Amino acid sequence: MTSAVVPFEQQMTLAKAFAASGLFGLKSPEQALALMALCEAEGMHPAKAVQRYHIVQGRPAMKADTMLAEFQKAGGKVDWKEYTDTRVTGIFSHASGGSVTVSWDIGQAQKAGLAGKDVWKHYPRSMLRSRCISEGVRAVFPGVVEGVYTPEEIESMPPESGAIEGTARRVTEAPALPVLSDELLATAEAEAAKGYASFSAWWETVSEDDGAALTPRLKELTKKARAVTVETEANP
Repeated sequence: MTSAVVPFEQQMTLAKAFAASGLFGLKSPEQALALMALCEAEGMHPAKAVQRYHIVQGRPAMKADTMLAEFQKAGGKVDWKEYTDTRVTGIFSHASGGSVTVSWDIGQAQKAGLAGKDVWKHYPRSMLRSRCISEGVRAVFPGVVEGVYTPEEIESMPPESGAIEGTARRVTEAPALPVLSDELLATAEAEAAKGYASFSAWWETVSEDDGAALTPRLKELTKKARAVTVETEANP
C-alpha cells in the first residue's frame, strides 16, 4: 500500500496512455480514471488499476486472479478438488465465513449460454476456474469483491440499460442524479479542505445517493483535496 499522492495531471497522462493502448478493455481516459480512483481508495498506486480491473460492458470488473490473491492475503484458503476442461471444483474457506464447495462444469456454462463463446471453447478450464473463484470468494468473504464482478460474470450479463454496445457506445437516456443539497456540498468542501487523506476517508462513509449527487463535483473536490495535501507537505 502507498500513501503517496499522485498528481491529477500525472494520472491523466497515465489514463490517456492506457486508453490509447487499446488494452484492458478501456475505451476512454475517463474509464481509466474511474478504475484508478478505485485503486487509490484502497491505498494503492493508481497505475495498478490495469493490473486489477477490466472494463467490460461499461462495468468495472476485478480479474479472477486478483480476486483470489486478495482473498488469500486476507487469510482465505482454496483447495482445488477437480481441475479439468469439463469440471472445476474448489473448497473455499475463511475464518469469517466458514467454508463452501463450489463446482462449475461445461453443462452449467452451456445452460448459461457461455460455452459457445470463443474464449470458452479455447480455454474452458480457465473460465470454469474463474467462475468458481468469484462464486466461492463471494460466498465466504464478500469483503474482497465489494460489489464488483469478474469479467467472465459480466460477459454473461445483459448490456447496461440505456446503452448500445458496439464500435461506439451511446447512452440514450441518462439517469437522473440525486439533487445535490447546499449542506452536502458544504460538508464535502470542508472535508476536501482538510486534505486528500481526510477527504478519502470521509468519502468512504458517504451513502450511495449522496455519492451520486456529488459525482459531477468529485473531480473538482478531489483536485482541491490534493492541492491542500501538496501544500501542507511542502510547508509542514
